[in-house]
Amino acid sequence: MTAIRIGTRASLLAMTQAGAIRDALIANGHAAELVTISTEGDRNQGPIADIGVGVFTAALREAIHDGRVDAAVHSYKDLPTAHDPRFVIAAVPPREDPRDALVARDGMVLGELPAGSVVGTSSPRRAAQLRALGLGLEIRPLRGNLDTRLNRVSNGDLDGIVVARAGLARIGRLADVTETLEPVQMLPAPAQGALAVECRADDTELAALLAELDDADTRAAVTAERALLARLEAGCSAPVGAIAEVVESIDEDGNVFEEVSLRGCVAALNGSDVIRASGVGTPDRARELGLSVAEELFDLGARELMADAN
Repeated sequence: MTAIRIGTRASLLAMTQAGAIRDALIANGHAAELVTISTEGDRNQGPIADIGVGVFTAALREAIHDGRVDAAVHSYKDLPTAHDPRFVIAAVPPREDPRDALVARDGMVLGELPAGSVVGTSSPRRAAQLRALGLGLEIRPLRGNLDTRLNRVSNGDLDGIVVARAGLARIGRLADVTETLEPVQMLPAPAQGALAVECRADDTELAALLAELDDADTRAAVTAERALLARLEAGCSAPVGAIAEVVESIDEDGNVFEEVSLRGCVAALNGSDVIRASGVGTPDRARELGLSVAEELFDLGARELMADAN
């Protein structure tokens, strides 16, 4: 049996994520192996905003396209929202906790950090929402793998960092978390904590095989979040946060049914304002829900907030 070649970046987190997919495929009776692909994002330590999030996925996609690998595992939040007809997301496995996490000196939570404390983050979304909390923190750019980022707290270079909780969970570093940030404090990036397993669109046999790993609830939630992001990106460029979950509800006749609950926000880069909206819908109309909540954000002033950010 020919092994499925799974493309991945060489970082510990990426290898761990791809390794989990490889192991799941092997558990299902399919031979699989990892193939590491170097990306511009790994080689260039400049700010993400300058080099673009897409650098982490473009090299993996090209490796699929030219046949060096059969599939790739992406952090779903890194994928562009624009559809690429060459590829299909064959599986969205069960999601890790999508929330952001604080790792701070002396075990402190966010509210305990003194004004002027220096907090590192790689994300304009996190920076904007941190500023909006009005805690007087100094926000600095943060790059490097998770170990490098964590070391900047332990060596005293930074008072704290804010990163995705899911990444820490996957590399076994949850003990470093001093506070998991609730969505009321900070909405995560759309699709944060979720993986996307991608292959060529015309490789229907492999797509069907990978689909064994798909989780319907995670796919519905991420579909809503990314539809919101795609709609907002079409009209503005300020930081966007979103989180959706599939929840059980009961109708007036006592029947239990599932619906998707979505919360989204747009923040001013300087933290001066955060616009929030929410909605619910059925899982089979998750995309429409995302578009609807995005339109509500526009109605509440997101376009103007974005114009101020440019």
